[in-house]
Amino acid sequence: MISMLDPKTLTVFVTGATAGFGAALCRRFHEAGAKVIGTGRRTDRLDALKNELGERCHVLELDVTDREAVFAAIEGLPAGFDEPNVCIANAGLALGLEPAHQAQMSDWEQMIATNINGLVYTVRALLPGMVERNQGHVVLLGSVAGDYPYPGGNVYGATKAFVKQFALNLKADLLGSAVRVTNIEPGLAETEFALVRFHGDAEKASQPYQGTTPMTAEDIAETIFWSCTLPRHLNINRMQMMPITQAFSPFAIQRS
Repeated sequence: MISMLDPKTLTVFVTGATAGFGAALCRRFHEAGAKVIGTGRRTDRLDALKNELGERCHVLELDVTDREAVFAAIEGLPAGFDEPNVCIANAGLALGLEPAHQAQMSDWEQMIATNINGLVYTVRALLPGMVERNQGHVVLLGSVAGDYPYPGGNVYGATKAFVKQFALNLKADLLGSAVRVTNIEPGLAETEFALVRFHGDAEKASQPYQGTTPMTAEDIAETIFWSCTLPRHLNINRMQMMPITQAFSPFAIQRS
C-alpha cells in the first residue's frame, strides 16, 4: 500500500476560486487540513469563502489577465501563505458557441487572455519558488476540447490545446527538479461554465446537461486532490475525465 502525502503539508494557490471547480478545490483541500489561497474577481464570494473556511484560508481579489497584478499578489503573500507548493491554474472560460465566421472577436480575445495569458502568468509567478525549494505541483485545467474538436469550439478548444502542450513542455523543463506537472482534462461538468458561455442565458445554459448525469465540481476537485497527494515520486501527466453519459462523436460528413 502506498503512503499518500499529508495534505497538512500543502499550501494550495487556486485561481478562479469564486465558483465551480475553484471553490470546490478550496473546500476539498481545506477539509483535509491544507492551507488554501483562493483568488478571483468577485470579492463578495471571496469574503464568503474566507468566512466559511477560516484562518487556514487567505483570499485575494485578482484578475489573472493582469500580469503585473498576478506577480505583485504572489510577491505580497503574507507569512504562512508565502510558500505555495501547489499551484492550480483553474481560472478559465468559454464564450459563445457560434461558428468561427460568426463569433465575436471580443469573446475570442477574452478566452485567449484568460485561458492562455492568465494561466501562464500564474504559473510563471509561482514556479521559481517551487523550483528553488525543490518541491511543488503545477496543476493546469485543460479540457477534452483540447483534443477533440466540436462545432463552435473554435478558440476555446485551441486555448485548451495550448494548455495541454504547455503542461507537457513544463514537465520536460522541470526534469531534474521535484516539481510535478499535471493537466486535468474534464468533459461534461455542470458548473457556471455554460452560464458564462451563453452570457447569462440560463435556458441555453441548461440545454447541454438535459437528460444527462454530468460530472460535478466536487468530482473534479477530488481527482485533483488525489493527484496532488500521491507520493512525490509519482507524476500524473494528463488525465481525461468524462461522465458515463458522454463519449466521442462519429465523423461528421456533409451529404449532398
